[in-house]
Amino acid sequence: MHDLKSIRDNPAGFDAALARRGWAAVTPALLDLDSRRRAAQTELQELQTKRNQVSREIGIARGKGGDADALMATVADIKERMTALEGIDRDLGEALEQQLAGIPNLPGDDVPEGEDEAGNREVGRWGEPRQFNFTPRQHFELGEALGQMDFARAAKIAGARFTVLQGGLARLDRALAAFMLDTHTGEFGYTEVIPPTLVNDSTMYGTGQLPKFADDLFRTTDGRWLIPTAEVPLTNLTADEILDEEALPLRWTAHTLCYRSEAGSAGRDTRGMIRQHQFHKVELVSIVHPDRSEEEHQRMTRCAETILERLGLPYRKLLLCTGDMGFGARKTYDLEVWLPGQGAYREISSCSNCGEFQARRMKTRFRVKGEKGTRFVHTLNGSGLAVGRTLVAILENYQQADGSIAVPEVLRPYMGGLESIGPRA
Repeated sequence: MHDLKSIRDNPAGFDAALARRGWAAVTPALLDLDSRRRAAQTELQELQTKRNQVSREIGIARGKGGDADALMATVADIKERMTALEGIDRDLGEALEQQLAGIPNLPGDDVPEGEDEAGNREVGRWGEPRQFNFTPRQHFELGEALGQMDFARAAKIAGARFTVLQGGLARLDRALAAFMLDTHTGEFGYTEVIPPTLVNDSTMYGTGQLPKFADDLFRTTDGRWLIPTAEVPLTNLTADEILDEEALPLRWTAHTLCYRSEAGSAGRDTRGMIRQHQFHKVELVSIVHPDRSEEEHQRMTRCAETILERLGLPYRKLLLCTGDMGFGARKTYDLEVWLPGQGAYREISSCSNCGEFQARRMKTRFRVKGEKGTRFVHTLNGSGLAVGRTLVAILENYQQADGSIAVPEVLRPYMGGLESIGPRA
């Protein structure tokens, strides 16, 4: 959500920033609604003053035994007009909020301009892709050959874009989540949370999923929403709160199931585990002082990078351009892991600084000691990491010529010392 006062103060600057995201000017329509609403509010205040004045005159007239009928008729006319203006104020306010709610965050000054992913800027790489003495296979070929990744049975019970994991791969999946959580909580200072994965409208609105992305979500028959990421409940833990400055930063992590309809992905990644309706992820969320958000963004991204490095997975780091950033982000780094079966880098983590955009929607502020008033916090979120995609990366990078999968050394304590996953007996 955006500050209407700042838009009034610099409409040209606001439209110029939006233009970097490929948006046409929005301030003429916004300011027209705002002007009409403020005019209605001004008239309403003037009529309130006039009604009070006439009401006093009625009291004086009656006290002197005079005729107050004309004055009472005036009050009745004022009340009728005030009722109409209250409706106008309410309708214009709702229209204004609806328009503001559909406008994305403004990009940071250091975000490169571009229309789509082609405009993203690579800012770093780690690790050298492994050289195979055989043709590497894709994860779904490996998993099916092991007898531990079953798409046919998943489709039978749930439909397309679901997977059943069994045996060693199921255990490896669980080990990955535990390793990520242990690292983020034990070394990086995040507090582990088990949040609800069904949330209400206001929670989805607070982080920007509603109203714009309703078609990408799953909704229950009683009006709740299945979360697309733990960013939603974690960030909203502070909704409608005023925090003390000393409490910042707040850092939370959660391992949850996530659900996405993938409404706009027809024909993309139809095989395998890359794009699923149900997946799980270890999420990172930070609530910070505005002066610390850029520093926190670098820190959060580094936490996600560390997981990849300890797993020995080559990756590259991208600074997303204005046309490829998410709706609520002002700046985003994507980490893309190398998948030798595909011969390509694929996204495995996205770390975003949302500035005060979500905080305004959630009404989350903080109080500075010794100062009057409050300020909005800054919110950040990132994948630390997407567990299923990490499993995919391990299968493809650690595959052996016989189809078995070597277990990364850092995961072996979580696997009971198991060093390799072979076909089920």
